Amino acid sequence: MPMDGLTLGFMTRELQNALLDGRIERVNQPEKDMLLLLVRAQGKNHRLLLSAAPSYARAHLTEANYPNPIDAPMFCMLMRKHLTGGRITEIAQLGGDRILKIVIENRDELGDTAPREMYLELMGRHSNLTLVMNGRIVDAIRHVSGDMSRVRQALPGLPFVLPPEQDKLAPEGMTAEGLLARLSALSGPLDRALAASVRGLSPVAAREIAFRLTGFARAELRDFDVEKLSAQAVSFFKKLPELFRPTLQLNEDQLIIDVTPFPYLSLDPGLQKPCSTLSRAFDAFYFGRDRQDRMTQKSASLRHLVKTCIERDEKKLALQEEELTAAARMEEYRIAGELLTAQGYLVQKGATQAVLPNFYDPEGGSVTVELDPALSAAQNAQKYFKRYRKARSARELAAGQKEKTLAEMALLSQALYDLAACETEQDLSDIRKTLEAAGLVRAPAGRKKVKLPESRPMRFLAPDGTEIFVGKNSAQNDRLTAGARGNDTWLHAKDMPGSHVILKAEIPSPDALETAAKLASWFSSGHGAAVPVDYTLRKYVKKPGGAAPGFVIYTHQRTLVVSATEGEIARIAREEK
Repeated sequence: MPMDGLTLGFMTRELQNALLDGRIERVNQPEKDMLLLLVRAQGKNHRLLLSAAPSYARAHLTEANYPNPIDAPMFCMLMRKHLTGGRITEIAQLGGDRILKIVIENRDELGDTAPREMYLELMGRHSNLTLVMNGRIVDAIRHVSGDMSRVRQALPGLPFVLPPEQDKLAPEGMTAEGLLARLSALSGPLDRALAASVRGLSPVAAREIAFRLTGFARAELRDFDVEKLSAQAVSFFKKLPELFRPTLQLNEDQLIIDVTPFPYLSLDPGLQKPCSTLSRAFDAFYFGRDRQDRMTQKSASLRHLVKTCIERDEKKLALQEEELTAAARMEEYRIAGELLTAQGYLVQKGATQAVLPNFYDPEGGSVTVELDPALSAAQNAQKYFKRYRKARSARELAAGQKEKTLAEMALLSQALYDLAACETEQDLSDIRKTLEAAGLVRAPAGRKKVKLPESRPMRFLAPDGTEIFVGKNSAQNDRLTAGARGNDTWLHAKDMPGSHVILKAEIPSPDALETAAKLASWFSSGHGAAVPVDYTLRKYVKKPGGAAPGFVIYTHQRTLVVSATEGEIARIAREEK
């Protein structure tokens, strides 16, 4: 769920305990709507993530690796100027809502100390991160002009105005009388009434509070004493900090589907897992989703281009198949020409067809030959020979073109799979370079050539600790296989696009082999659904000269049919190399 006001209150207290009086050592901006601050506090380094992404707006400490762009954005450069070396003097949630305020004391150009205020608004598509000094906006991570909003702009130099307050009660300082007045004017489910009366409550949080107050997640207001409920609710909000116990909410496959600041009694306790800190819980929940969504957006144009190329090749292949089918009649043309040459005396002048004995038929049958009545038998024979030569050339050309088209389609299909699996800018760069080298995609005109670090394969550990490496695209597959030892075990999904998998063992344990096979099954276009997986030693895998990236031939293989689920893959220990 999005970070609501209730959760932000817990996160604010966690950040206060970790970061107050900390010094900002470094500022980075890995994404256009995300800022990372390295803060030295209490003798430790902390990385504070502030994200204004519409779907993933949040604030928490992070241990995840977010690669930085080669060139820092202008917003990042400005934040470095104002924040680097500054001390965090205040971290506060405003009014129980989804607004986090961070105050940093730092020196200006004249050496005078002056406060800077950062406001992170967690408001879905209206989320923003704004730096304010002396009541005016220094800059915002997302500019909002008058054309975009007549109510509230976010542009450098304008006065900073907080979002309009919701007509709801702030959890802190809320009285039973005030809540009673709100609830008495409402009807229907208690959880909806609470969400409409108290700031910062998501529907899920409101249902949990309703359950704790009444024993029912969807209790009706009319069934309970509203005055008593109001007093209980105020008491509950006062004791909220005592409940703090970060919890991961899981589905039946043990995958993380939500984060809550304390265990929810309204949910299955068997599908809840405690976490040491709320920040680590958010790291576990958001990192993979955020990264995958961003890569999906960044690769959208290339994916569209690849799909267009595949559609073009499918049409081309259909035409080539038609040409080959038409060319299959070339033997009929040759036989007709030879029969007319040998037996032209049997053809009457001006005839439209002739029935001639077929001396190629072992049973001595005859064949009907269509004729152009304006031509002689010899001229009709030459016409058939000409059609034969044309059909033979067409067959040879179409066969060569078909082979090339099929190779292109295989490369494009692999690229489409690779795009779904890519995780970093380097992965995306690998895929584009592969397609550019094959002449299937043009390099964008005027593109600045930036050498990105070489992308790395995924690294997993089998139950016995054996290392398993999985390529994420064709270029990685080539490097991974080429760099493996001859006695390592090599795996790949049979006859479909997928990742090369290297198991660092010549005679792997059954568990290690099964784990590697599951990875090969999952990281393929079969996506783990009863996928046949070939495995052999690396020394039996060869790459033909001039072959497309990722293409290999291999021998001495054995085959396993393996299924894998997302939950099983998530439980395999993954480590960054």
